[in-house]
Parts: sequence; structure tokens; C-alpha cells
Amino acid sequence: MGFVGFPFLIVAIILVLYLLNSIKILREYERAVIFRLGRALPEPKGPGLFLVFRPLDQMVRISLRQEVMEVPPQDVITRDNVTIKVNAVVTLRVLNPTLAVVQVANYAYQTSQFAQTTLRSVLGEVELDELLSHRDKLNLRIQGIIDQRTEPFGVKVLSVEVKQVDLPEQMLRAMAKQAEAAREARSKIIHAEGEFNAAQKLVEAAHLLATEPLTMQLRYLQTLTEIGVEKNTTIVFPLPIDILSLLRDGLRDGLRPAITPPAPLESK
Repeated sequence: MGFVGFPFLIVAIILVLYLLNSIKILREYERAVIFRLGRALPEPKGPGLFLVFRPLDQMVRISLRQEVMEVPPQDVITRDNVTIKVNAVVTLRVLNPTLAVVQVANYAYQTSQFAQTTLRSVLGEVELDELLSHRDKLNLRIQGIIDQRTEPFGVKVLSVEVKQVDLPEQMLRAMAKQAEAAREARSKIIHAEGEFNAAQKLVEAAHLLATEPLTMQLRYLQTLTEIGVEKNTTIVFPLPIDILSLLRDGLRDGLRPAITPPAPLESK
């Protein structure tokens, strides 16, 4: 009986080990695509505890978490013939694990290739200014194209972000000159507006001073006081014409003879 029961014990131990080895536990974000005799089961397994009977069953583990994939820098020629280097970041997620395993050999690699070709084709249809100013719209357009191509194998593209745009050195200098010229044009416009406002104020001040001639004299004296504060050695002071007229009249009155000439003699 001892020798007869020994083989059964060995078989029981092997069976227990086989069952223990068949136990699989998946996390909440994981799913298992089971191939039984080479055919994929309709529904993936998980999460939790289940059995995989090898060698009849083969398991492929798929993660349902979001994955971030960086698209390597791509050489792009824009519509206005500017050569740039552009890279992007693609966020994707597997929605159907069975399709992601059965339809493609490597869904991440295939999505990356789709992203590279789409990035070059879409950015090649726009000008450089549109690429720099309307990046959000281009991101949505690229996302829609990639998502449409990855939908057949159960992958959802959540977002596409153009990460960096490397411009040639000549283009950077040209853009810097353009920005400098725009700032200079704005400064000239502001300066011209200031001159125009100052001219209007001067016209108003001239009309106001013309109403009272004495105010002009007071303004001259105030200007002389301001110049004297600076302690200059030479002061150029404008002399009003009114003062010259007064001096001329005064000199004319002073040189006029005080004694009237004698009257002519009467003949006898």
C-alpha cells in the first residue's frame, strides 16, 4: 500500500503545484488577453484572481493607464519654405485590450509612427506664423487625425502637444529685427502724438498770453530766474519788441531840442 500510494502522492503534489502556478492576479489597471489553443477569448480577464492553464492558455498583459509618448524631432518645411525642427508629446490609452494585441504587433510603436508622419504632413501645410500663434488649433487637428488611425486597434489618443519648435539662426535674427522695427514704429507714433498734444497746448497758451501783454513780460522774467539758478556764465535773453519801441520813443523825445528857434527879424 505504501508503494501504491506514493505515485498518487506525487501526482497530487504536481497537481497542486500546477494549480498554484496557474493562479494569476492582476491589478486594477491591468487586463489579460487569453489565447486558448491559439484563439483569443472574447473578453479579457481581470482585474483580480483567475486561472491560466498552461500550456493550453497563453496570457498577454495590457495596461489601461495613460501612456505618454514623446515624438522625436522631425524636420518640417512649412508652407512659406522655412525649415524647422518640431517635436511633440502624445498621450494615449488602450480602450480595447483584445484589439490592441490582435490587430497590431506593437500598438505603441505604430502610434509613434503615425504621430511622426502626421506631424510632418500637418505642419507642412501651414505657415510659420500660424504654427507659432495657433498651436492649440494645430494640436487638436493632429490629435483627430492620429486618433482616427489608431481607433481600429483599440487605442485612444487623448492629446497631442507640440513641445518645441527649433528655428534656424537666420530666422531668429530676422524675427528679432522685425520685432525691433515694430517697437521703433510704435515709439515714433507715440512721440508724434506727444508732439501734437504739446503743439495744441502751446497754441492755447499763446492765445491766453495774447489777451494780456503783461503776462509775456512776467514769463520772460520767470525764464530769466530759471536760467539764473543754473549759474551759467552766459545768458541769452530775448528782448521784447515792445521794450525796444519804448526805448526808441524815449530816445526820440530826449533828443528833441528844448529851446525853440528864434523868430525871423522884421525888416525896417
